[in-house]
Amino acid sequence: IQSSIQIGATQTTRGPICINSQSRQSCVNNALSVVAASADSLTENVSGVTAIKLNVNEKARTVTSVCTSGTLCTMSSHDGIEGAPFGSHVDYVLDDGGNPVMLMNDMSMHTTNIRDSGEGSFVTLFTQLSGAQGGQDVSRVSLTGTINKIPDDSEDMDAIRMRYSITHSYADQVMDSPKFSFFRMTPAKVYFVGGFGVMAKWVEPEDYRDAEADVLAREASSIIAKLNRDHGEDLLLTANHLLNVENLETIRVTGVDRLGMDLRVTRQIRRNKLQTDEFRVGFRIPVISVEDAKSEILKVFQEAWEKGENIVWDSDDALPGSDVPIVQIAADNLY
Repeated sequence: IQSSIQIGATQTTRGPICINSQSRQSCVNNALSVVAASADSLTENVSGVTAIKLNVNEKARTVTSVCTSGTLCTMSSHDGIEGAPFGSHVDYVLDDGGNPVMLMNDMSMHTTNIRDSGEGSFVTLFTQLSGAQGGQDVSRVSLTGTINKIPDDSEDMDAIRMRYSITHSYADQVMDSPKFSFFRMTPAKVYFVGGFGVMAKWVEPEDYRDAEADVLAREASSIIAKLNRDHGEDLLLTANHLLNVENLETIRVTGVDRLGMDLRVTRQIRRNKLQTDEFRVGFRIPVISVEDAKSEILKVFQEAWEKGENIVWDSDDALPGSDVPIVQIAADNLY
């Protein structure tokens, strides 16, 4: 059924809403059928924590897929700083294997350094998301590997040219110039950092290549911004009734992907002392589109409101929110 209901102070038009045990199970079964038919890669182990969190390989691949530019570090051959790291801004796209491809001017300093070091020399490409929180509190990836000029007759050259043209508007004006060439970087080491003071881990290159970027990656920042801007009271209800947080100071959404959303909650634990906790609120099923994600998030908000209002649709039904998968993933004391 379609329903427009009041959640806190927010009037929201909802998609399908399950109002009792039988109808809820029917909704879940139907959604699972859609997911299974759409992509095998969305099959998750729903019994464990990994079912509601992307693994680190997917996170790394998501960062490099969303970003289209970064800092390329080469070994300088310039007089007086020979052998020193030299960083310069570059644009890139990914090929089908997740390898960064750059269109570079033969006269640029980084191209000169690569040429003087010899093709196949090691370079590092650093890239990070441009999240709303900014600073160090964003996911980032460092790729270190070899870099080589791509032959004009490479079998994927047409795909690379098309991809670069779509991603970078200036490319059509220079890619046919003899002064510009495509270079492909093949990662030998991949290092992922999830943000400030959170997980950092080396990723095996093979795992990085086999991973898929999250389907919500390009829309996540706008979803996060909208939730924090327009759904403050819904988030407050979620903290109070699903996360069971008392003495709340602030709550913000910090991440959204196909498996769930991340919430950062700050509460007062005693006078002049705050504690910040990170919670993962999972979706009951993986989503395959932005609209699916919006629906799942609104269902979480709905159940937080229902629990706050002591609403139970059926005497045999579970309490609202009791089957929303939630896990606390980090904590930090802020003085």
